Amino acid sequence: MNAARRPRLLALTLAWLATRAGMLLLLAYNGLPLLGHGGVAREVWRLYHHWYGVLSHGAFPAHDPLWQYPPGAGPVLLSPALLPDLTYFQAFVVLTLATDALITVTLARAGTRPAHSLRGAAYWVGCLPLLLHMPLVRYDVQVTAFAVISLLTLSRSTRVCGAFAALGALVKVWPALVLLGMPRGRTTRSVWSWAVGTGALSLMSLVVLFNNPFAFLRQQGGRGVQIESLGGTALGLATHVGWPGQVHYRYGAMEFTGPYVSTVADASLALTAVAFGLLLLWRIRARRWTDATPYDAALSAVLLFTVTSRVISPQYMIWLLGLAAVCLTSRHTTQRVVAALIVAATAVSTVEFPVLYGDVIHSTWTGCALMVVRNGLLAAAAVLSFVRLWRSSRPLPATTHTRVQSPGPYGESHQLTSAHSGA
Repeated sequence: MNAARRPRLLALTLAWLATRAGMLLLLAYNGLPLLGHGGVAREVWRLYHHWYGVLSHGAFPAHDPLWQYPPGAGPVLLSPALLPDLTYFQAFVVLTLATDALITVTLARAGTRPAHSLRGAAYWVGCLPLLLHMPLVRYDVQVTAFAVISLLTLSRSTRVCGAFAALGALVKVWPALVLLGMPRGRTTRSVWSWAVGTGALSLMSLVVLFNNPFAFLRQQGGRGVQIESLGGTALGLATHVGWPGQVHYRYGAMEFTGPYVSTVADASLALTAVAFGLLLLWRIRARRWTDATPYDAALSAVLLFTVTSRVISPQYMIWLLGLAAVCLTSRHTTQRVVAALIVAATAVSTVEFPVLYGDVIHSTWTGCALMVVRNGLLAAAAVLSFVRLWRSSRPLPATTHTRVQSPGPYGESHQLTSAHSGA
């Protein structure tokens, strides 16, 4: 290790310890009004613990409308059993902190490689606490770990990369999107083959071990438009011009009900399909890859799917912070401005939930303004991310560049370009 980086790593370690201690302190005072009156942590000690009891008997909660997660979520929610001397809540928080530390170490190790940077690790350490104590009481940190490890092991092992992407997808679907930006040829074939194999084997194991593994599909299909989504923001504004809709607690979230809600939901699904089409078009037309391209593509894909979703819960920001941190480990990333926009959106998300969540629920002008700003930042980040990804992957003009073949970062031969002055 470069001796010059040791002080930075020490500073990173101290920053992690200080910020996580602060998050734990906030968790201890979770009942304060500005921290959500205890509602943020309630999901673990009430909902997760209830599901733990059901899962412990070898079945998924098939008739619970709040269960909307793929079968891989089961082992994650059962994992606190690994610490039997602690309560379920305590064990969950400890394991979440351990996973957070693992993400930090993975980002730091990647940042010490040639042509890489510790900015990614610093970004994760410094920005996750913007969400206050909420990351400690959601299992999105664990999901993000699968995606981060998958991307950062690509240059060393396509097998591990594919396996972790598949395991993450079984827990919460979206980590499958990290496969989109794999370099063409042998790398893509290897990663995708291992992802399919690992995913199929793991799913078969869960089907054998648990009853009702696909019950989540019914609940997911019934979801409406959450108040924090882009469509929900439009509906919230519509209440100020006479729209008669109301907000109700459904499927584990505050959702709008009333005229045209189904139309807004359908529009969100259509936009998601358009986003998927754009990403496929990029994949087909992309001609240049750097070591950062898989990272940038993963962030762009998850941003597009997040913005067009019917649900944009605050914990989704954990995913985006993790993927932006991965991008920042590479000096070749095109997503630095996007990462800054995500930080701004994260800060606004914290004001929206839990601090002023009542305003958002009741669609006050303050609540609507918060959602316009937060979702506007996310929409801008998604568009900018995709545009930068598209431009970075275009072939350079052959008339002004000479081309040589050089081994790529994934063990393949990639085209490198060097500009001439033309004098």
